[in-house]
Amino acid sequence: MAPLVSSMSRRHLLLGLVTSMVTILKPSMASAASPAGEATWDLTESQWRQRLSPEEFDVLRREGTERPFTSRALLEEKRDGTFVCKGCELPLFSSATKYESGTGWPSFWEPLPNNIATKLDFKLFLPRTEYHCRRCGGHQGHVFNDGPQPTGKRYCNNGVALAFVPADAAETPVN
Repeated sequence: MAPLVSSMSRRHLLLGLVTSMVTILKPSMASAASPAGEATWDLTESQWRQRLSPEEFDVLRREGTERPFTSRALLEEKRDGTFVCKGCELPLFSSATKYESGTGWPSFWEPLPNNIATKLDFKLFLPRTEYHCRRCGGHQGHVFNDGPQPTGKRYCNNGVALAFVPADAAETPVN
């Protein structure tokens, strides 16, 4: 019986250490978005808070994640157009590359050229590829290797980080 108790004690110790590490590291892990790629978009926290809703700020500037299926309008968007960064309106995705992934977040198989940047994200301890807006640095989502052809990629985007601009409209973006 002693080996079982010892094994359980080690498991509890390991679980306690992991929980402590997550608690200690979590505030710094999601401390800020990537740096702006253009100086005009290197705004202060106060300026970003004035431009964005609290939920948009959490995702774009603090690398948060919205709950799945909360951006229904963008999930159901079928018109031709462009999905732009909610922070700076840089075009990120063509509607031609959007598809239904079943994840609850808008998904695309390819971004527009040169408008996103990537970095490794270790927030869940396993490396993931995070992508963000090249211009303002706003966090968009993560890219995975389980998407459709021709790229095999799934750019899984937070809906609150995007706005939609219909192809036949010169109006402001639709949320």
